[in-house]
Amino acid sequence: MSSYNQAILEIAQAGLAALDERSNGKNVVKTVDAESHFLCNWMVQALKERRFSKLIAKELTQWIRDARSMGAAAQLPSLLQRIEQQYLAAEKSQALGLSLNTMLTELAELDWVVILDCEVTTKLKLESSGQNSLVISDEQYQGHISGEALTKTITMYVRADEQALAKIAAKHGLLLSQGDKKASLVKHHKAYKVFPGNQQPEMALLVR
Repeated sequence: MSSYNQAILEIAQAGLAALDERSNGKNVVKTVDAESHFLCNWMVQALKERRFSKLIAKELTQWIRDARSMGAAAQLPSLLQRIEQQYLAAEKSQALGLSLNTMLTELAELDWVVILDCEVTTKLKLESSGQNSLVISDEQYQGHISGEALTKTITMYVRADEQALAKIAAKHGLLLSQGDKKASLVKHHKAYKVFPGNQQPEMALLVR
């Protein structure tokens, strides 16, 4: 059985290949609107024929809905390109404990408030004077990293521009879960998860 990562990468690459094949045809209209319409129809057919794993059925349904309501503004080609780029990079990144520590060091150098020695088991409030901030419970930070490897899931509580976080995580080969404010135990922060092997069970946070 394929993982979510494999399933989402497979459909992204297949969609881009279909789009590329179309663009190489003769007398083809190559506008953004035409490409969006083509990909929408391609996805509808793929869903109808159950061509891809049911693990990504929710995403496929949402993309079709977006394309039908937003047209070219849904930016399907760009979405598939971003998925391919980030998930291929994540496949190559295996020393996630090292990657996470390198990212945390860089964030501290960028004047983020980085807290790794506090137990986070109940709702907390952090006064960071407007600075970007990241908190990992000391129990997870000390117990879920072994050498260069990430052995268990780590939750990060982050207060920052989400795209700034997405970009620096991608730079270090890390896939993050979508930010969840309701699941956060630190006030005004969102919860993001990093999984061993970068094996996110749902769509990761993408760089725009």
